Amino acid sequence: MRMSSMFSRTLREAPAGADCKGYEYLLRAGYIKQMGAGIFSLLPLGFRSITKIQEIVRQEMNRIGGQEILMPLVNPADIWKETGRYYSIDKEMARFKDRVGRDMVLAMTHEEAVTDIARGEIDSYKRLPLTVYQIQTKFRDDPRPRAGLIRVREFTMKDSYSFDRDQAGLEKIYNEHYNAYFRIFSRCGLPCISVASDSGMMGGKIAHEYMYLSPIGEDTIITCKKCGYTANKQVAAFKKDYYPEDMKEIEKVETPEAKTIESLASYLNIQPEKTCKAVFMVGSFISDKTGEEEDKLIVALIRGDMEVEENKLQHAARANELRPAHEEEITACGMVPGFASPIGAKGNFICIVDDSVAKSNNLVAGANEAGYHFLNTNFGRDFQGTVADIASAKSGYKCPHCGAPLESSKGVEIGNIFQLGTKYSEAMNCYFQDEDGKQKPVIMGCYGIGIGRLLACLAEEYNDENGLKLPIAVAPYQVHLVSLLKDNSIADGIYEELQSEGIEVLYEDRKESAGVKFADADLIGIPIRITLGNRSLKDGNVEVKLRGTGETTSYSIEGLGKQIRQEIAKEQKKMDDAIVEKYL
Repeated sequence: MRMSSMFSRTLREAPAGADCKGYEYLLRAGYIKQMGAGIFSLLPLGFRSITKIQEIVRQEMNRIGGQEILMPLVNPADIWKETGRYYSIDKEMARFKDRVGRDMVLAMTHEEAVTDIARGEIDSYKRLPLTVYQIQTKFRDDPRPRAGLIRVREFTMKDSYSFDRDQAGLEKIYNEHYNAYFRIFSRCGLPCISVASDSGMMGGKIAHEYMYLSPIGEDTIITCKKCGYTANKQVAAFKKDYYPEDMKEIEKVETPEAKTIESLASYLNIQPEKTCKAVFMVGSFISDKTGEEEDKLIVALIRGDMEVEENKLQHAARANELRPAHEEEITACGMVPGFASPIGAKGNFICIVDDSVAKSNNLVAGANEAGYHFLNTNFGRDFQGTVADIASAKSGYKCPHCGAPLESSKGVEIGNIFQLGTKYSEAMNCYFQDEDGKQKPVIMGCYGIGIGRLLACLAEEYNDENGLKLPIAVAPYQVHLVSLLKDNSIADGIYEELQSEGIEVLYEDRKESAGVKFADADLIGIPIRITLGNRSLKDGNVEVKLRGTGETTSYSIEGLGKQIRQEIAKEQKKMDDAIVEKYL
């Protein structure tokens, strides 16, 4: 490709809203262009990189027996109603009616669609196991798109789906995906870790996420360096200290203006772990009687030295969504904000009790009267509720396995895998006849990779003060040929020679200054740069520079194509040698 014919162009300054370096350089180098909030076009350079990433993904999915299909972005709402997700997913799902009034959706993911296909294709155990995948557009109306391709509304995903007759089969293909994902990310050159995660709206009991550790990430990853424990903060556990003792008589005491744990502990001269904190949320539920969505107050009780992890609370309460409660919703159940507890409260609410409260005695809790608290409150005697781990892990807490201090870091989710089990097959009547003649639900798994997000993370990982420096496996071109000659006839010949050797070349043939050409070459970040200058050509040489390391070498112009092919092979071998193999 000649730069003089390139559809996109480079920018000297970062556009407004470029909130991280990778995003800034993808914009400035002409890889992507924003059309709206969370909606981007891939320009020629970006499209070539995405195509290379997709090919790596295809190869690894084919390697584990996946068969590529393509399902529609537009789905009839009926299949989403079968699983209930049409009602449980809120505004993130785009809904509309077609011209005859039928409910339709833009698919955020394709569990319903693939199960609809599978129930018409799978009728016997002889048809199992099966794995299919697609690379397809998704739409999720994210309320907070950010960081370019990191968090968008329209995106391209590789999503695969496995169908098995039993749990052992699911675990086998799950492990194969687990390792295939490490190979994919390694082949692209992106470092990552896997962490135990929440299954979220997908359902199922076992899930893992693949995280690119970066300060720009929104996920918090909890890790233990001693034993290797890793988990997303949403589900991370930690070893808690409990304070059991003989129960004392409950006592009401005056605590003026002690509306916070800090002020309460200070006023009573006690440690925060001797208090019971009430956190109020409102959960969204589907009514068993009407099938309609309804809100219900949730009272989360946790010891005062800890914080509630909302994701854990949502699961414990089995709510579809959570939001902070309004003051009038709390008082309607007979509780007083700042001095609240479920003791003596009336009304329709759910009480979830962290095990730190359930296993510690004689805690201070609100008396539901302004300016007063109860001393010596005890779970089981003074209040009831569902006991669950709803505490949020953080650095310094004890590892649940070895007791060593935990650490936290930020990360970007680049892939996820889920053991779905029979959640979708039972809901959508996807059954097969087993050897014993009985009808059984198909056992399913699903596995996703965000293709655009992967490119965004690569741009974040591989850059310097001058621009991108993408690995050779995913760079849009292998070689950037920069001519500083007034007469481009020699450069044209080299361009043709390189192409004849099967080398992907971006040819800088514009009538621009050397400074502009070098600045754009650094910005675009092609791995190998060949510079044709008058001085080196007099000696029959060209300058070859590696963008990743800055290493510069002179090559003879004779047989240049074959020499550059060897250089490309060296760069690729470095990546191949770094491929990660990991198993559960």
